[in-house]
Amino acid sequence: MQGSIAALSRLNSLLSRISLWLAGTGLVAMTIIVFAQVFMRYVMNDSLLWVEPVAILLMSWFIFLGSAVGVHESFHMGFDVLLFFLPDSAGTWLKALSDLAVLAFSIAMVVYGWELMARTWDSTLPVIRLPGGFAYMPLFAGGVLMTLFVLEHLLNRLSGRRVEAEPDAEDILMTEA
Repeated sequence: MQGSIAALSRLNSLLSRISLWLAGTGLVAMTIIVFAQVFMRYVMNDSLLWVEPVAILLMSWFIFLGSAVGVHESFHMGFDVLLFFLPDSAGTWLKALSDLAVLAFSIAMVVYGWELMARTWDSTLPVIRLPGGFAYMPLFAGGVLMTLFVLEHLLNRLSGRRVEAEPDAEDILMTEA
């Protein structure tokens, strides 16, 4: 079982890194095309019709990919306040409960994202002329990634391995003061 968890961890680390790069690229691309729209509208007195729907699609992608990375890195919401008031043994259960809540939410994202994609595939997104299902692909993809990432967390918890994110520079500075 440890070998399969390690393989899942390696796969998830790669998927998380790719997702983070895609999300960052999408954010930069959206910023550039919105800037181009502002330039065209106010300097050239002409508008690019495709900017708004493309920007919304890009934003959907970087939000859902970024959220999935947050789940992978354990930066998602949890029962952190309770951890300070309850014994350490309760922390394991609360973190597992939090993972189960994220798992339920991510599975719902997959199921309903797929359903929304399927139901709207035959329609067309105005201006950019893509199938309507493209608008819901980020929801589905983010749900698939979150499901994989939280399953890894749950498997690690069941096997007794540590799941929490490594402290970042801000955490280290806060504890040294």
